[in-house]
Amino acid sequence: MKIVVLAGGLSPERDVSLSSGSLIANSLIKSGYDVMLLDLYLGINNKDIKPEYKNKYSKELYSYKIPDHEPDLEKLKQESNNKEVLIGEKVLDICKDADIVFMALHGGIGENGKIQALFDIYDINYTGTGYEGSLLAMDKDLSKKIMKENNILTADWQTVQSDNIDIENIKLPCVVKPTSCGSSVGISLATTKEELKKSLEEAKKWEDQIIIEEMIKGREFSIGVLDNKALPIIEIKPKEGFYDYKNKYQSGCTEEICPAHLTQEEQNYLQQCALNVHEALRLGYYSRIDFILNEEGKAYCLEANTLPGMTPISLLPQEAQANGMTYDKLCEDLALSAKKKVRRR
Repeated sequence: MKIVVLAGGLSPERDVSLSSGSLIANSLIKSGYDVMLLDLYLGINNKDIKPEYKNKYSKELYSYKIPDHEPDLEKLKQESNNKEVLIGEKVLDICKDADIVFMALHGGIGENGKIQALFDIYDINYTGTGYEGSLLAMDKDLSKKIMKENNILTADWQTVQSDNIDIENIKLPCVVKPTSCGSSVGISLATTKEELKKSLEEAKKWEDQIIIEEMIKGREFSIGVLDNKALPIIEIKPKEGFYDYKNKYQSGCTEEICPAHLTQEEQNYLQQCALNVHEALRLGYYSRIDFILNEEGKAYCLEANTLPGMTPISLLPQEAQANGMTYDKLCEDLALSAKKKVRRR
């Protein structure tokens, strides 16, 4: 069976995606599949794919390490000469030829529903959520509105344009984030007016539309959903600050406890909250939902992830491991779910 692991892309989260993609590819190779790791943006010109594998599938393992900073997309465009092209040379042809496309993309058209809609048109088998759920989950303003309509708790927020912000009317402390970025890209906390100005400048680097959100104090948890069942819960405890890009992806910066230390009642409550979000946003075979449990025991949804990180130490694989599923088995299970087309609502 030929599997394309589609990763990278012109997204602030491309490094995270390439790291996940390389490890997914390695796992599927070890399970006996013919695998090609393909960069959505660079296409067959991807320097990470050796020339002898550009037009065929690989049995050789891949490697990619996440830097401690977000990618420089302008530099990437200049070096590749691809400019504003979102889908690289021959990517669509290669995906049409594959039996399965394993979606290891993060952010951009990989998670906002556009590539899913394109693949539906060409009847390409791919993993993850379909175009509708991807669109709903990626847009934080839209997903929060849907949560609110479905009586799911989420922090109060306002959505602003980067060129029209009145900081005098913003209540502190707050969380500032781009509307459609994931992987904690561009997210920061602000407790003073000076910090707020810096936070807004950081968010503006990534997107013109910005979410300014009430800061909810409490414990942070993540709950995976696999085949409409909630996985064991993981608690996220950064050693310093909050769960930003550095704390999320650099080794030793965050303590992750799975299964989380919770009462049975708290576990049941959080898992049901995750299933409620998964259903409300019309997500597919798998997802990961993030929450803050405040001091009163109320769970506030932070966001839903339709294509969560998939390195062996990422949150979803840790949760699957706690449920008795190895990383290799999880990768194979997700790949085969594409053939069943169990992602669409």
